[in-house]
Amino acid sequence: MSPLVQLAAEEAENPLIPPIPELVIGLIAFVIVFGFLAKKLLPNINKVLEERREAIEGGIEKAEAAQTEAQSVLEQYKAQLAEARHEAARLRQEAQEQGAALIAEMRAEGQRQREEIVAAGHTQIEADRKAAASALRQDVGKLATELAGKLVGESLEDHARQSRVIDRFLDELEEKAEAAR
Repeated sequence: MSPLVQLAAEEAENPLIPPIPELVIGLIAFVIVFGFLAKKLLPNINKVLEERREAIEGGIEKAEAAQTEAQSVLEQYKAQLAEARHEAARLRQEAQEQGAALIAEMRAEGQRQREEIVAAGHTQIEADRKAAASALRQDVGKLATELAGKLVGESLEDHARQSRVIDRFLDELEEKAEAAR
């Protein structure tokens, strides 16, 4: 064969283009395999994909529900915390008011006791002053009588008379002392 004929025959048998019977058999085999996959495998794949999608959506819904519940719990916690703070402030205020009332009451009681002590002291001083004045009158009276008796040379032992003279003398001294003030 001549090289040209051989070249023409080789061109007729192109290795890139398969023969038609092989192409038909391949196409039938592809349709059978595709049909089998479409009937048996594709529903299973779709079912698994649908389950996965539902699981993902369910997870998202659960996460959203959990987030909503967490937000609700957080709001409740914040409300309880605010209420507790308000209650603590109220209790603090109440304690301060009670403390102030107790201090005022104690001051009033202390003032009352002080006034009682001062009044008792004044009463005691007045009683002591009267007792001292009475004792002084007696002592001054005795001394004056003895001195007068020594000066006069007679005994001045008449008690009634002696008391009147002494009382008159001391009253005059007190009047002069008050007038001098």
